[in-house]
Amino acid sequence: MASFVNAALGAMVATAFWTLLGLAISRHLLPRPLAIGAAPVLGWAVHSAVTLPLLILIGFSPLAVIGIGALCGAVSGGSLMARAASNDAEPASKVPAWAFAAAALLALAPAVAILPKFSADGAYLAAPIFDHSKIAIIDAMTRQGLPPVNPIFGESGAAGHLAYYYLWHFSAAQLALPLGVSGWEADIALTWFTAFSSLALMMGLAVWLSGRSGAAIVVVLLAAAASLRAVVDGIFGSYTLSPFLSYPTGFAGWLFQAAWAPQHLMSASCVVTAMLLIARYAHRPTLPLLLALVLTVVAGFESSTYVGGVTFAIAAVAAVPVLFAAIDRARWLHFALALTAAAGFAICIAAPFLLDQFAAVAARGNGSSVIVHQFDVLGEMFPPLLRRVLDLPAYWLIELPIEFPAAYVAGAVALVALLRSAVPAPEKTLIAAFACLAGAGLVASWLLVSTVGYNNDLGLRAVLPAAMILIVAAAAGMMRSPRRALIAALGLGGLMLSLPDTAAIIRSNIAGGPVPDAKLFAQAPELWDRVRRYASPTVRVANNPFFLQDLTPWPVNMSWALLANRSSCFAGSALAVAFAPLPPDRRGTIDAQFIRVFDGAGAAGDVHDMAEKYRCDVVVVVAQDKAWDHDPFASSPDYRLAESRDDRWRIYVATRPSP
Repeated sequence: MASFVNAALGAMVATAFWTLLGLAISRHLLPRPLAIGAAPVLGWAVHSAVTLPLLILIGFSPLAVIGIGALCGAVSGGSLMARAASNDAEPASKVPAWAFAAAALLALAPAVAILPKFSADGAYLAAPIFDHSKIAIIDAMTRQGLPPVNPIFGESGAAGHLAYYYLWHFSAAQLALPLGVSGWEADIALTWFTAFSSLALMMGLAVWLSGRSGAAIVVVLLAAAASLRAVVDGIFGSYTLSPFLSYPTGFAGWLFQAAWAPQHLMSASCVVTAMLLIARYAHRPTLPLLLALVLTVVAGFESSTYVGGVTFAIAAVAAVPVLFAAIDRARWLHFALALTAAAGFAICIAAPFLLDQFAAVAARGNGSSVIVHQFDVLGEMFPPLLRRVLDLPAYWLIELPIEFPAAYVAGAVALVALLRSAVPAPEKTLIAAFACLAGAGLVASWLLVSTVGYNNDLGLRAVLPAAMILIVAAAAGMMRSPRRALIAALGLGGLMLSLPDTAAIIRSNIAGGPVPDAKLFAQAPELWDRVRRYASPTVRVANNPFFLQDLTPWPVNMSWALLANRSSCFAGSALAVAFAPLPPDRRGTIDAQFIRVFDGAGAAGDVHDMAEKYRCDVVVVVAQDKAWDHDPFASSPDYRLAESRDDRWRIYVATRPSP
């Protein structure tokens, strides 16, 4: 099980290293409040985007990670001792230390959701752990190096390449490898760091735009807001408002998504930072700033195709006219050439990820991965045709006010007020660029749908940059805008109404929910320790994809993902849909075959396929499987029994030589 002590160690190392590295860069590019606030994100983005291709070339080892880290530390020290190049007049306001302390405290709320919970009945988990089944990717990198193998699915003759945006998980592996912590512990550490760095960035922006230190704590307060659904439940007796509204699918604010999807949140932070750097470059063009922009854009895309790719591309296109309008005509050609060069370099660096995404779409054979379709807001109370029409305004008038009660209206009013206010040109350009980014995020969630997976991940995650910008605008507007009283009433009023849901989210993240399989899950580390005795680091294992399925709200092979530290030959359809580029029909056939075997209804041909076709070198059968009493592996010539523990497990090893 994951240790809180090891996770805390990883979080402290991550924060110290990436913040100092980022500050060494940002202090030469940005004014002081922005430099300090953007430092964690910028340090993470530059380091991760550079070290991934470098470590693929030289090898991913503890010595290489430590050596690169030491070199970065030495360069950072020299940069911090040098005089900052920025000649902006330093504002009196800065982010106070106690605001960073408040941000660190709030960042615990998403991180604690990933920790295991213990009671007399066993061990169990909180709901967000479902989306952290990707911990298996972190373990695969620390175990087998780079580029990462696909730990979800393997097949004889296939490369087993992972076609997923994995930069966030790679940076977690960079924590795990030299510190000797598990992938699960590194995931917890990076989840906290991601939340903290996102808050730091928003605080720095709000303080710089408002000129008031108090804007920092307002950012933390607004980020803690949740939805109005708990209040709605108290009034109408229905949390979902069904059948008036469709069932909630995870379209939510900062606090909720920081626990469920930290890789998308980090991508959103990179997108916001990239827009900051573009707006800055429009007025102060320098080569170091352009290089930082390129690497930040790359890091955003390689952490989330939907946020750092689709959403940022839309925002960049929308912001181009604004940026050109902010500079003299004499500089248009230079600015256009610089942005074109930056885009070209970013595409070149991210080319492996781009090619992987195109290849995955082609392999799945289900057409485009993104289609145009309105966000589903209304429920079955409305006829389908009428619902499709009414969903368009309902997104703006119902969905956004419910899910973003503290920031949506207050932030929109603040953005308009800030744009109309008399501010210096650099700030005006930044505010306009941020308005384009917020609009792009909201429109992308409104009209675009991703077709890969069970959820509309594009619609759920594209809103994150917009949510961050609206929080920043609302916090700055409360301190600076002539309409600050109205903005404060809207923002703080929405915050107060959302607090019941905030409390429910935090309570659920801390406490989790006891389940019938809690006792078995507490014993699972021993099982997987025994499996690793027979499974070398490069072989693949098989177990029932539905083993301990009630640990999470939706059935997923979570015991394997968190504890096995070995690749699976097929980890179940819930994971394969996102990580194994298979056509839906074929994925369904394989899933049915594995379920059939562990249900005790598998034929000799099914078992032979597991041994030869899917390269399942080690197989685990547990007493909870129906195959326990109708064991197809016991009589198969493809496997031999390596270990049996009465009433708990049997471990089989393939009779053919392992690769």
